[in-house]
Amino acid sequence: MNIRRQVAAAALAARLGAFPAAVDAQQPARLTTASAAKAATPVQPIPAASAAQPADYRLEALGMGDMIRVSVFRNPDLTTEARVSERGTIMFPLIGEISVTGLTPTQVSKQIADKLRAGRFVVDPEVTVSIAQVNSRQVAVLGNVQKPGRYPLDANTAKVTDLIALAGGIAPTGSDQITVMTTRSGKTERREIDLAAMIRSGDLTQNLDLQAGDTIYVGRAPMIYVTGEVTRAGAYRVEKDMTVMQAIALGGGITPRGTERGIRIHRKSGDQIQRMEAKLTDPVQTDDVIFVRESLF
Repeated sequence: MNIRRQVAAAALAARLGAFPAAVDAQQPARLTTASAAKAATPVQPIPAASAAQPADYRLEALGMGDMIRVSVFRNPDLTTEARVSERGTIMFPLIGEISVTGLTPTQVSKQIADKLRAGRFVVDPEVTVSIAQVNSRQVAVLGNVQKPGRYPLDANTAKVTDLIALAGGIAPTGSDQITVMTTRSGKTERREIDLAAMIRSGDLTQNLDLQAGDTIYVGRAPMIYVTGEVTRAGAYRVEKDMTVMQAIALGGGITPRGTERGIRIHRKSGDQIQRMEAKLTDPVQTDDVIFVRESLF
């Protein structure tokens, strides 16, 4: 009987001794599982402050001939205006020659600030670089615009309509049909754009993105000529479905000495000039000469 009790006690002691061990054996397993789950969960990186990037890097980068202005906060003696040389560099006080071609003003600012800090010339420098004049990327706008000339390209003025607006818009004698000469990969192309039709339809696919060296030419609009007994004789632009009456109205109307029964059109046909009597409702054609005769009574 004592032997049975001793055996039972020993078995119970063995179970009780094994229980903490089992608990301890399971605990690391739970920790390991939790750690694995945590490791399996993707770590969400803290979003870094994204630096403002230009809308089009190509239209912000500096090039040969560009004029820039560099200023350092609280250091007016370091204010510098420089032209980018043929080597693509500028000279800056204390630092010397700096390569800037192909860099944006923001990148050049950082480069100068780093060099000033590294040379211990300025403590915690705040550098600002601005473009004073763009010479490396320009487009020529020629023909019948208010202000023909060469205009700079940037992120805000890179479309055909942008450059025409910079040139003051199309002149009264200018055509809505615009010619754009582009050079891409060494190949020159000619594009014809109907500006008025593009605006009316709202289809801006023809509003091309321009590059340095492109040329916009605005030709002369189709014209008619009003002369004789009108208030303002001269050349006027032909509008769609224009009539003789509308053409005379552009010339200020018939004077008291003129007559509606004395209107004649001189129209070119090949090498010949046709002279025909005209009514106020007759349509006109390009290069017509409308002559209002004097009344006999």
